[in-house]
Amino acid sequence: MTIVHPIARAWITTGGTGAQNYDEFADDAEITAIITDNPHSALAVEMPHRAPESIGQSFRDCLPAAVRRLTEAKADGSYTPAEQVVVLYRISAPGEEPAYGFFGMVDTDQISTSADEPGLVIRNEDVFIEKVRERVALAEATGHLLSPVLLLQTGSGDALHAALEAAAEQAGAPAATDRDQAGRTHAIWLIGPGQAQDELCALASGGELVVADGNHRSLAAQTGGLPRFLAVITTPDSVTIQPYNRLISELTVPLPELLDRLRAAGAEVRAVQGPPTVPVEGGTIQLYANGEVHAVALPETPGAAAVDNLDHALVERVLLRDGLGLDPGDKRITYVGGDYPAEWLANEVDTGHAELAVLIAPVTVDDFVSVNLARLKLPRKSTWFTPKARGGLVLAQL
Repeated sequence: MTIVHPIARAWITTGGTGAQNYDEFADDAEITAIITDNPHSALAVEMPHRAPESIGQSFRDCLPAAVRRLTEAKADGSYTPAEQVVVLYRISAPGEEPAYGFFGMVDTDQISTSADEPGLVIRNEDVFIEKVRERVALAEATGHLLSPVLLLQTGSGDALHAALEAAAEQAGAPAATDRDQAGRTHAIWLIGPGQAQDELCALASGGELVVADGNHRSLAAQTGGLPRFLAVITTPDSVTIQPYNRLISELTVPLPELLDRLRAAGAEVRAVQGPPTVPVEGGTIQLYANGEVHAVALPETPGAAAVDNLDHALVERVLLRDGLGLDPGDKRITYVGGDYPAEWLANEVDTGHAELAVLIAPVTVDDFVSVNLARLKLPRKSTWFTPKARGGLVLAQL
């Protein structure tokens, strides 16, 4: 059964529109700065309320501006149309193995979120429902999907990787390229109807597809009643998982009391000399506040599922809920992906932008895959996959 299909009506960048996805930022001011420097960035459409002239307005009030910007970008040649295509995608950088994937459309009714729900697309994390509502509203207003869900092929990944690598070697000059903030080059090629397109869609449909990035976008497709959603299908050899840390802007209790609460709950707490670092392996997190670093081994719950004893789950349950009385969706919590190093987190605390940094070892790829194949859910914002698929390179018209 083929669940991955060509894009019926695509709009392909001609340059200058590529951008980080809207949810990759620890500070909204970064989005405004990018839009200021490059008004053609897809972020100006995806996050219209963060454009410099719209600061203070709500997301929904700015949707007409998003529609106008997209219409103007298509009219001025920033995008060119294509029909019935999949789009080969390669991300490369000196000293790194290239990452491969392709843009296509995936059947929404294949999304599965539990063991008793059939489907080949596994969504693996809890979400923030307001973000989902914003994605639905944007798609309805613009009539387009602007950034893809990143799907990891866990069944035929090796064969798909080989096919994508061979296709890129034979493809000639790319249709467009873009450079991201880390210096990686993102290149795309159009593949029209024919044997090559059919082969890629078949291989991409050849096993369970796990949502590696884009849980909100995939749920938005379901909530919005879309029969298909835009995705980049990639392979295990093309991705790694980086840390996903947390910043707490306001402590609800003083640090000594928080540490006492953790000890009372069964945690092992010890002071650490030197600056904070992200743990290499799971089992211990680091807390940074008031210029102090503490290594904390949070207590596991006996008999709980393995996913419930992963560090991110223990942070959500033992540190945030029990220790600080914070719901994971509390506005005082900022989820900070792997593009922001430990030094950046420490500086946010030292300069008063936050009161506590929580540094957590990355989830392993093996744990990620096993949790998903068991149809269990990771805590929200647990996995930061790199390299990231770029928004604004390929749009799907609905």
